[in-house]
Amino acid sequence: MENSLVKDNPLFLPLNKDKTVYDGFITVQDRDLRMRIVLPPDRQLKRAKLHCCWQLRHLLRGYEHIVKQRLQQSADLVSFILELKTVLEVGLKSHPECRSIPPPQYYSQLISEMETLGWDKLLFIDTQFRTLRLKAEDSSARQHILTIKLKSKHPAEAPECSADLPVPLALTWTAQSTLEQIHSQFLLCLQSLAEFWDVLDEIDTKTWILEPEKPSRSDTMRRIAIGNNVSIKVEVDPRHPKMLPECCLLGAEHVVTPLRNKLNANMHLWISMLSVASVTPIVLKLLSLIRCVMTLTVASPSTRPVSMSGCGRSPPADRASALFLESVLTAASLLL
Repeated sequence: MENSLVKDNPLFLPLNKDKTVYDGFITVQDRDLRMRIVLPPDRQLKRAKLHCCWQLRHLLRGYEHIVKQRLQQSADLVSFILELKTVLEVGLKSHPECRSIPPPQYYSQLISEMETLGWDKLLFIDTQFRTLRLKAEDSSARQHILTIKLKSKHPAEAPECSADLPVPLALTWTAQSTLEQIHSQFLLCLQSLAEFWDVLDEIDTKTWILEPEKPSRSDTMRRIAIGNNVSIKVEVDPRHPKMLPECCLLGAEHVVTPLRNKLNANMHLWISMLSVASVTPIVLKLLSLIRCVMTLTVASPSTRPVSMSGCGRSPPADRASALFLESVLTAASLLL
């Protein structure tokens, strides 16, 4: 057994004459993992203790019951280590980030890029130095987080980037790109969505939001209470936040029908225009919950017909005021 153990694991050796303590490295897929096995005096594996390095412990997470089972059933130490290697190979497949350790240049490159970007923008970095979370602020001082998962061949390989956005995050990357450049692209993306978030922030401030309970920056829908057991669901287009949103009145049909009719009848409050001369805010009542609406004064107005039956999308008016959503919602208040 000893010869086979040394032959298969030349870096895993006994530390005492009784050969009850083994320490060293086992090699799995070109990776050396440190571990120690302490056997009882009778050398029975059933009562052995296994000590692992943090990398080995990470790979065995979720497989602890299998390791204990192998200790109970293996005939000797050689067969146990063989079984352990099989488990580790499966673990490596489920943790692709652990398959290869980046070269020293990876870490020096990462430190250099962070110094250029600024350490104050770093919110988090994992123990593998692979996953970073960078903070960013848009023009309205809203805080955002960019999550970056670097590859072992960084910067030759493009990282995986994600953020809480209402649109897909599209960032360009080349072998010469840096974290500073990708952070700058993210800021531009935030700027393009600033008007969308301004609109939703205003809705959240001035209305009673039923859904979602805790809106995220990626949410484009709001369900707003407009009376007893009556609500309106609006879906805002992130790319064109000044367009009249998709609207859907929710509630009992005998309550919703007159409200929908009144909303359709007052859709002239939303006007597609060539140029906006002024936007004059006035105060109306939206079932005691919403208290703001506007009248659009235009230089050359041209009204477009609107058809709305429960749910529907109305024609765009890209150049309308950012407060247009209140116009849509408070049109329903004319029922009162």
